[in-house]
Amino acid sequence: MKQRTQTPAAVYLHIPFCTNKCHYCDFNSYILKGQPVMDYLDALEREMERTASEVPPGEIETIFVGGGTPTVLTPEQMESFLRRVRAYFGNWTANIEFTMEANPGTTDLEKLQAMKEGGVNRISFGVQSFDNVLLERIGRIHNTDDVYRSLENARQAGFTNMSIDLMFGLPGQTIEIMEATLKEALALDLRHYSIYSLKVEENTLFHALYERGDLPLPEEEEEVGMFLHIMKRLNEAGYGQYEISNFAKPGYESRHNSMYWRNQPYYGLGAGAHGYVHGRRHVNIKGVQPYIEGTRKGQPLLDVQEVSLTEAMEDFMMVGLRLLRGVRRADFAGQFDRPLETVFGTAIRSLVHKGLLEETAEGYRLSAQGLLLGNDVFGHFLGAAEAVEA
Repeated sequence: MKQRTQTPAAVYLHIPFCTNKCHYCDFNSYILKGQPVMDYLDALEREMERTASEVPPGEIETIFVGGGTPTVLTPEQMESFLRRVRAYFGNWTANIEFTMEANPGTTDLEKLQAMKEGGVNRISFGVQSFDNVLLERIGRIHNTDDVYRSLENARQAGFTNMSIDLMFGLPGQTIEIMEATLKEALALDLRHYSIYSLKVEENTLFHALYERGDLPLPEEEEEVGMFLHIMKRLNEAGYGQYEISNFAKPGYESRHNSMYWRNQPYYGLGAGAHGYVHGRRHVNIKGVQPYIEGTRKGQPLLDVQEVSLTEAMEDFMMVGLRLLRGVRRADFAGQFDRPLETVFGTAIRSLVHKGLLEETAEGYRLSAQGLLLGNDVFGHFLGAAEAVEA
């Protein structure tokens, strides 16, 4: 299996601090006040040093800094953090994509300049909506003025490749409210938009409200209507839908996230971070202080699992079919040294028959109907591998 020998060309780094916890968020994040930020950056450096020693990186094609909210770091902390990243993972391709997540209102000009000087060349802003009432309802602390100010600061600092995240299916949201958000978002003429449906996750305020019957979510039919409307509007505006929830101008697709969707290996560093290196998936210790202590002992990992051939092939299908181009026979054969149809022929034929998958010249992709029922399609591949021999 190719992943067991392939050195990752992608790096994910986790900054777990946030100004507050949003009502829908179940990410590994902690409110910033009182947190040992520099101790955490020191710990992250210890993990970087250990990782680079154990699996020496080759050329790095993509870096993604997520959170939390990485942009809660001060300009000095940001400069220190980025200097360390370059020290251990600094062999960059000429056209590296270096993305950092940001929240509007946490990005003044000085900080953005420190990001730019440190190598960041793409920013993903967590906007979620251009409706201030809705923003307050979901626990965001920014408003639309903060969005415009942050984007203007980023342009002034020299950033041209920017993305924003939006959400649909929010409490009290209608297609009309979604359209008003899309109109403002598209007027910005950005390179990339990610638009996700709300998932009510356990251990969130929204989950508690949902359990009590106090979360006025849109009906399923209206949520599907929003998604259809989003796809139509983005397409009309010249954005290619290259993944279920992601739209880009040609050439501006997220190359880092595409590594995940193509089942490629990646380094994962930081509290609660996941990684996929040499055929093993790992997850790090989640808490800030326990992670710091773990790195001091040389053991930041919470769990490591060898990915079996069968699991890797199932993963390939489930993440690869998120891409609108679908999965390619040549990619499958390249990773697993066997034909796609030999392993998943029965599942594929069933899904094609149901009208959820369609055959392409190179492989298979979701049909228009399959796009609306993606999770059902992906579930078909769990336990569906046939005739597998290591």
